[in-house]
This record gives sequence, C-alpha cells and structure tokens, in this order.
Amino acid sequence: MTMARTERERALLAAYKTRKVVGGVCAIRSTQTGRTLVYAAPNPEGQRNRFRFSVSTNTCVQAVLAADWRRYGPESFTFQVLEELEREPEQTEAAFRADLEALAEIWREKLAETGTPLY
Repeated sequence: MTMARTERERALLAAYKTRKVVGGVCAIRSTQTGRTLVYAAPNPEGQRNRFRFSVSTNTCVQAVLAADWRRYGPESFTFQVLEELEREPEQTEAAFRADLEALAEIWREKLAETGTPLY
C-alpha cells in the first residue's frame, strides 16, 4: 500500500511540474474616472477571484485604488485580463515574472498613448 501511495505522489508531482502555467496582464478600471491600474499577474484567474471577493466584501483590492474605491464604491470598478502569456517549461519564475512586467509596461504605454489615465 505504501508503494502505491508513493507512485501516486510521484505521478501527482510530475503532473504538477508539467502543468501549463499562464500569467497575464490585468487591468482594474474605474468606470467613474476612467483611470486604469495595469499590472502583471502570474495567476490572472486568482486575481480575478480576488477582485470579485473584494467587490463582494467592499475591501479594496489594491492600495492605489483606495481613494476612488471609497469615493465611488466597489461596483464602479471592472476587472479585465488584457493579455495572457504562457510560461516556457525551461523558464525560471524570475524570468517569467520579468516577461510579465515587460508586457504590463507595454500595455501601460499603449493605454497612455490612447489617453487612458493610469493609476
């Protein structure tokens, strides 16, 4: 029985190590001011869930949004994943995060060029 458990644990570990990891660039936008917070996220779905939870509990998800959050309320914010990026199997966590940050900066520049105010 112990051997089967060990084999199962090995299989689970192997599956975990070979899973597809997708990060992304997320945006939280105030519908009242049009200001947008753009940030890199190694787990965009986790960020979406965190945003939903903070809206449901009226707790601000990002400190930079706090003043507008208090003024306009959580229902005046939207969440969007702007772009996703798949982590390469040989890529380190640090390199993956650096790529996500670079992608977020590109999005900030794109939005600034269109006149979108940023946080």
